[in-house]
Amino acid sequence: MSDSAEPPIAVIEASSVCKRFRQGKLDVDVLKGIDFNVAAGESHAILGASGTGKSTLMHLLGGLDHVSSGEIRITGQSLTQLSEAELGKLRNRRLGFIYQFHHLLPEFSALENIAMPLLIRGAEFAAARGQAQDWLARVGLESRAEHKPGELSGGERQRVALARALVTRPDCLLADEPTGNLDQETATQMLELMLDLNRQIDTALVVVTHDLAIARRMQHRWRMQNGLLTAEA
Repeated sequence: MSDSAEPPIAVIEASSVCKRFRQGKLDVDVLKGIDFNVAAGESHAILGASGTGKSTLMHLLGGLDHVSSGEIRITGQSLTQLSEAELGKLRNRRLGFIYQFHHLLPEFSALENIAMPLLIRGAEFAAARGQAQDWLARVGLESRAEHKPGELSGGERQRVALARALVTRPDCLLADEPTGNLDQETATQMLELMLDLNRQIDTALVVVTHDLAIARRMQHRWRMQNGLLTAEA
């Protein structure tokens, strides 16, 4: 009997996911039965016009909002079965997040911002600081360790945010328009850094973007339209 490679581990599994917003007379079906799977180490791009539900889907995949129906599993664990505290712990251990705006804590240094997810997890301060320093080096900002976000450029802030998202070595990085607030040159550098780190530590990557050039660099491309997600060639 010949040996065969084992299938890649499923990091995210979304099955028949629907999201409905109701407020007063407003009743909107934003997502209408999404099926979407991400395996370890894969990269995916989600394209679509503004307002089509891309960010809503990302919030659901990250356990930041609740589905109206359907199911999302992260490394085999159903999000609907978890309390808010358990969801927070799962996000800290399994997922990384990066957005168009960095969301760094302004009163803390770059090093402290990167170390924060490890400290929340309960890591010793010295160990968290050491790992944060390592990630500052990975994103090329060793000399900016003690600078606060207000003392960094836009591109530097995004690199710190990326290091913070990856310092826990998550199973999947969810990136919502991560280069949307950057100039073209800096955006290209940021993309190359994300892809390089994706390859280095085998973290799956899901990117919401309006930029076709970014989408073409991903292994899989999807189009969000009319509440549905369809694969693109």
